[in-house]
Amino acid sequence: MLDDLPPEFLVAWWAVVGLFVGSFLNVCIHRLPLAEETVSKPRRSRCPSCKTTLTWKENVPLLSWLVQRGRCRTCGWRIPFRYPLVEVLNALLWGWVAWLHLPADWPTTVLQSVVLSGLVVATFVDFACFEIPDEVSIGGIVLAPIAALCLPQIHDQTSLARLLTAPGAEHASREGALLACLGGMALGGGILWVIGWIGERVYGRDAMGFGDVKLLAAGGGFVGPGGVVLALMIAALSASVAGLANMLRFYWLVRSRARSRGGRRGVGKSLRVARVAGRYLPFGPYLALGVGIALLHWNDVARLLSGF
Repeated sequence: MLDDLPPEFLVAWWAVVGLFVGSFLNVCIHRLPLAEETVSKPRRSRCPSCKTTLTWKENVPLLSWLVQRGRCRTCGWRIPFRYPLVEVLNALLWGWVAWLHLPADWPTTVLQSVVLSGLVVATFVDFACFEIPDEVSIGGIVLAPIAALCLPQIHDQTSLARLLTAPGAEHASREGALLACLGGMALGGGILWVIGWIGERVYGRDAMGFGDVKLLAAGGGFVGPGGVVLALMIAALSASVAGLANMLRFYWLVRSRARSRGGRRGVGKSLRVARVAGRYLPFGPYLALGVGIALLHWNDVARLLSGF
């Protein structure tokens, strides 16, 4: 029945579904790092400040935030901008997936939407707490092989999958897809583990969180070994740009504070302080960005890179 509807309607409808799922993602982002709460307990959403249970009118994605002008109706607590941002971002991502696959391929649409939502949760939790929930990374590691067996077409463009696929076959075989999945997980987790091991011995401190290792291992199960390399390249480049911007931000703050106090902190000392402060940057969000791009547009990005 849904296949008979106009593609534009399906894209819009799936985006709206993504908007409501984004509201649930906010619950996950808020509760997963907490020891005293779980995603299912308490059962209903409540204000993090006054703990008042929200009515359905206060819990409509995006609309409630706009109507209430970003504040809790009970205590006036300012609701972080992250809440509508996550909802809108997830709606856009789900709409994007629908535009790529609907109405022809509902299973891939659902799978990729779920994976992208997991990456959204990992991104915002890592930004807030410098950790990646096991519910996302371990959940992805478990889901990836199941998806490869049930939907081998997700690895149609993976060279490793084609090794065990009959020539001329429309889709990758289940064996080939599983091989690509396991290869991507091994490469994704292995390469970050090696980088962390080397960095720990060179710098004398942890250079790579194990949460990042698990996240790229999970992502590798969905994008294959080639996708892992692409995702890591994108993550390294974007994290380098963000790290440089972070250092410049701290440098400007250090210099501004010194001037406001009448001090004369030198440029060299300010740079050293900014370098130390600015290096504390979560890597998970940039891995999530790389995996997301590889998941949706692996062929397009690969062709773009091959042109250089």
